[in-house]
Order: sequence, then C-alpha cells, then structure tokens
Amino acid sequence: MSEQADQGTQVPPVSNWNLPNALTMVRILLVPVYGVLLAQDTVGSRIAACVVFVIAALTDRWDGHIARTRGLITKFGTMLDTLADKILVVAALLIFSWLGEVPWWVTIVLIVREFGIMALKSALARHEVIAPSSGGKLKAVLQMVALAVLTVDWVNLLPEPFGAIMYWLGMVILYAATLIAVATAVDYVIKAARIVRAGRSAT
Repeated sequence: MSEQADQGTQVPPVSNWNLPNALTMVRILLVPVYGVLLAQDTVGSRIAACVVFVIAALTDRWDGHIARTRGLITKFGTMLDTLADKILVVAALLIFSWLGEVPWWVTIVLIVREFGIMALKSALARHEVIAPSSGGKLKAVLQMVALAVLTVDWVNLLPEPFGAIMYWLGMVILYAATLIAVATAVDYVIKAARIVRAGRSAT
C-alpha cells in the first residue's frame, strides 16, 4: 500500500464533462437528424438515416468502453446513456409505425417495456440494483440490428423478391426482440416481487 493511501488520500470525483458523456450527447443530438431523414422516406434519405443510426449505435459501444477502461463512469453518464438509448429506439419505432412498416402493437409493447422496466429499476434502486440480464442484452442487440435493417428502403432499392426478403428479415429480428422483451420483462417483475417480499420480511 502506498504512503498516500496510508494517509487516506481520496481520489478526486470524476467530472460529468468527460469523453464518454460527450459521445452520449452526440448520440442524443443525432436522433433528430435520424428522424428527419427517415421521415422523408426516400431511398437516399433512408440510406443516410441508416448511416446516422449505425454511428449513433456505435457511440453507445464506444462511450461504455471508454468509461469502463478509463474509470470515467458517473451516475449522470449512466442515466444519460440509458436515456439516449431509449430516445433513439423510441424515435425509430414511432416513425416506422407512422410509415406503416411496423405494427403499432409492436411499438407500444417495446416502448411500454423500456420505460416500465426503467421505472421499476428506479423504484427498487434503494433496496437492490437489478443487473441487466443476458436476455435483456440480447434483446437490445436484436432490436438495434432490426431497426438498422428496417431503416433502409430495401423494397425500392433492390429488385423483387430481394427487397421484400430484406424487409421481412428485419421484421423477423424485431419480432424476436419483442418476444424476448416480454419474457425479460416478466423476469424483471418476478425479481422485483421477490426483492419487495424480502424487504418486508426483514422489517
């Protein structure tokens, strides 16, 4: 143990204004750009929207990796990162449903699941932190892949039947993500009920 540690030297708190949080802010700022391009609904604008979506998704990976490896994790950054992910996914789903390409029930289920679980975790934070499950991580990956695929207007970009095949590939992945989303939501609720019961038993 170092002499400084023996003297009780405290590590200075991590500033909220750091590179990972800056990347998260970039992701948030890219959401309206993505939304405008997607809503224009032309082959060119949707290809551009896909590029923006992929860049936004990559910033999610980069900011998390940098924060962990450089010790720059903050409560503000964690909250901002979660919010940025939700905003990007919700914007994409709402526009796809508005364009008639994704059923509204899928959009509603996924949005309710996202914000419902976020509220549940927040309510239980004082008792116990529920770690993300492997199913939840798989859902997030499938969801992002599906939305990236669906962003491109394959039907008008490729000759039949290849355009339709690509569209339905994206939908199948999104349906799989939706199924996992429901299953993991049930799992979260069961875990939450156990935590509440355990807390009541301890009092």
